[in-house]
This record gives sequence, structure tokens and C-alpha cells, in this order.
Amino acid sequence: MTGFLLALRSSFGFLSTIPVGITMEGLDEFFKRTYLHILVGIVLGLIMGAVAYVLALFLSPQLSAIFIVIFVYYLTGLNHLDGIADLGDGLTAHGSREKKLKALKDMSLGIGGVAYAALIIIAFYATLTSLYGESIVLYSTTADVARIFFFAMFVAEVSAMQSMLTIAAFGKSIHEGLGSILVNKTTVPKYLIGFVIGSIACLGSSFYFGLGIVGIIPFIAAIAATLILLNVSNRHFGGVNGDVIGSSNEIGRIIALIAIYLVLKYNTGGLFWTL
Repeated sequence: MTGFLLALRSSFGFLSTIPVGITMEGLDEFFKRTYLHILVGIVLGLIMGAVAYVLALFLSPQLSAIFIVIFVYYLTGLNHLDGIADLGDGLTAHGSREKKLKALKDMSLGIGGVAYAALIIIAFYATLTSLYGESIVLYSTTADVARIFFFAMFVAEVSAMQSMLTIAAFGKSIHEGLGSILVNKTTVPKYLIGFVIGSIACLGSSFYFGLGIVGIIPFIAAIAATLILLNVSNRHFGGVNGDVIGSSNEIGRIIALIAIYLVLKYNTGGLFWTL
């Protein structure tokens, strides 16, 4: 197996629960090509979009939303949500930077971590139900709403992966681990490769669904939110670690979905074409 194919296989093993097998050699190849985050995001986004499409066709908004949330975490695992929980413990810890870092790295779960993880899940669910409600107002058929859900989940997952690349490319590692390897290996050229591929994927999907340039808006919004997260992490911890990188994935996905909802809600007819 060539280095690229090994890296591609390992990227799915590292970033999803798809049972492709993973080895240290494979991880080494993957970390040489960190832009593969975006290719994984494209594949996972297509799978999530297809599931969301079917659920939106046959279930109520509330049931569709909860099953989408369940499926996303089934497909991607809980590592990134665990990162949110650890980040919450670190950010809510009182005292010096050292105390915050200790809380960030602590294996036990505190109330800050519980609150942050719960808020992420609630925000995910609320955004999906809001998106459903706004879509049904704009488009008369359930099939059109389902298409919006496909588009939204695809773009959101690509944006989530670009968020991780953003943290890795512009962050400074605070301790050794897989997170520090990702930070050290994600150079600006690799970041730009991911950015170009992600932009094309998001724009291509929005044009395919008749939405014009809408696809680039959530993609950029997720990156902007990640830069804010990076600033917060730098102020509290002096840099980033694997937990912050994982957190950027969760935050980027939700910000992208919120951006799509806002575009639908406040569109005046000039941003995208009708379905």
C-alpha cells in the first residue's frame, strides 16, 4: 500500500468510527498529509447528509434532529465531545494558568465540562430543529426541506474538519501528544490545500442544490469561530492541545449550521436561487 493510501485509510480510522484499522505507521503517513481532514469531512458529510435527507423525509422535525445527532456521534465517536468537556473544565477553573491547565488535562469530569458538553448537544439539536422550521417556511415540500438538510450536514462536516486544521495550523502546542504532532505537522501550505478543497466542496454542493454562493458562508463562519476559540485558548492556557483541537470540530459544525439557518432566515432573494 502506498503512503498516500495508508494515510487516507488511517485518516478515517483516526477521525471516525469506521473500522478501517489504524497503525502508528499509518498515523505517521496521515500526519504528513493533514489536509486529508477535508477529504474525510467530504465523505463523512455525504454519509451524514444522506441519513439526514432520509430522516427529514419521513420523521418529524424533533425526531429527525435527535436521530441526526445520534448518528453523527455514532459515526465520528465521542472524542471531540470529550474535548469540549475537558475544555469546559479548563475554562471554568479559577485561579492561575497552571490551575486551568491542570483542570484541562485532568481525567475527571467537572461541572464545567458537563455544562459545555450539554450545551453543545442542545445547540446541535436546537439548530437542526430551527433549520427544519425555517426550511419548511421557505419551501413548500418535504423533499425540498430534506435537500436542505443534506446540504447543511455536508457543509457543516467539511467546515468542522477545516476548523480542526485552522487550530492546528495557527495554534501553539502546550504539551506533547497527538495534538502537538498535528500542530507541528500542519504547515500553512497543507492548511491552504485543505482550505481550497473545502471551499470547492462547499461551493460545489451549494451550486448543485441551487443555492449559489451560500456554501462558502458557513465554511468561513466556522473558521472565524475557530480563530476566536484559538484566541480564548491562548489567553487561558497559553496555547492549544488535542482537547482544543477536538473542541474546534464540535464548535465549527454548529457554527456552520447556525450560519446556514441565518442565511435562510434573512435571505432576501439575492444570495441564492430558489430550489
